[in-house]
Amino acid sequence: MTDFNALLQPDRGQPARTIHVVRPEAWDAWLSAQPPRIRATVAAHRLAGKPGNRAVLPGEGAEDWSMLLVCDEAETSPWRIASLGEQLPEGSYRLADGEPGAAMLGWALAQHRFDAYRKDPAPAGPRVLLTGEPARIAETVALAEAVAMVRDLVNTPAADLGPAELESATRALADRHGASVTVTQGIDLERGYPMIHAVGQAAARGREPRLIELEWGNPAHPRIAVIGKGVVFDSGGLNIKPGSAMALMKKDMGGAAHALALATLILSQRLPVRLHLLIPAVENAIAGNAFRPGDVLKTRKGITVENTNTDAEGRLILGDALVRAAEGEPVLMLDFATLTGAARVALGPDLPATFVNDDALAADLMAAAGTAHDPLWRLPLWDGYDEMLRSDIADMVNAPEGGMAGAVTAALFLRRFVPATIPWAHLDTFAWRPAPRPGRPKGGEALGLRAAWTMLKGRFG
Repeated sequence: MTDFNALLQPDRGQPARTIHVVRPEAWDAWLSAQPPRIRATVAAHRLAGKPGNRAVLPGEGAEDWSMLLVCDEAETSPWRIASLGEQLPEGSYRLADGEPGAAMLGWALAQHRFDAYRKDPAPAGPRVLLTGEPARIAETVALAEAVAMVRDLVNTPAADLGPAELESATRALADRHGASVTVTQGIDLERGYPMIHAVGQAAARGREPRLIELEWGNPAHPRIAVIGKGVVFDSGGLNIKPGSAMALMKKDMGGAAHALALATLILSQRLPVRLHLLIPAVENAIAGNAFRPGDVLKTRKGITVENTNTDAEGRLILGDALVRAAEGEPVLMLDFATLTGAARVALGPDLPATFVNDDALAADLMAAAGTAHDPLWRLPLWDGYDEMLRSDIADMVNAPEGGMAGAVTAALFLRRFVPATIPWAHLDTFAWRPAPRPGRPKGGEALGLRAAWTMLKGRFG
């Protein structure tokens, strides 16, 4: 894991290079105030104050230089100077004007690499950002570690990350913070959580399905439940995916990665809540004992589900986990899941489709998403589509015919397992970045994590 603490340091006046961050609308005023050598350098580079313009600016001495970046990102954006965190030489840096604030996060994450499978990881000396707000460093480091956790878990190939490894990650978190862990598998899983068992029953030995639960906190504090979909690989089951759709399915445990990372933030920052973390961990594999299209599945809630598509398995395992979470009577339930391709068709990779059964919770989540620059987009739990879940032989189906409103009907399926009296939010996140951006490399990505953390801090901090 990257040592993020080494990348962010209090500014005590130590030697450091200067970074000039100039907004396009302030370009003319900034340039006119510069000495001739700076104006000459800008002219030589033919810079016009456009976003993304950058140059090394000469200082008064032979070895003296500073960095110029023209940026139209908001001052509250974590990604404002992330491109420099990736590219500048090793050394210490400070902003010429103001404090980096939220930009510390992007600076730190820009220097994180997933290189577990590289023979010779590219060496890179630390680029240290100085701040006059040292009180912000600890939480920024915790956020960076949480985001990096999601990225690393999602990037890990399924051969090396199965249900047992998700269990190990949860136990390691519990050991660090004095939490307790309960794991249900085997006959107890089949009897108590029949949908989790059904989805994972075809997995190879050593990759058996399980429900992983972590409990932490003062019982007198408000109880919250965080649930993460942990499908470590999704072949589609007997409704097998085509190769193009299966290529990224190591990331189908992205919901579990988000839930683990959020739990890490809650525990490390000692948020005054009673946390119940639940990860239904399975591999949706193909074998002679795989669950089949047309099977009618029992559920922990007691209702029955006609399985119309084995590739709509995530909602099945979440259904049992949501029932278990509700049994603790939490004041809030939050689940993360890489649940539907329909959400990606509607909103693309950057916007988690967000479904909430409580308007006050929805308002808090959306406000937090704006504050954290971690966007969410609310979609409706449209009652008119609930009838699409009707089955001819069971209480409901898991995947309606036709695929219309696929993200909505998946959320409505989950709603059947959540008491209406408990505020609940479901984040259908992609957990993947298909193209790199500054501070955000291609690969596993935390989408919705920082918004959820900001919301929880606002409610319970």
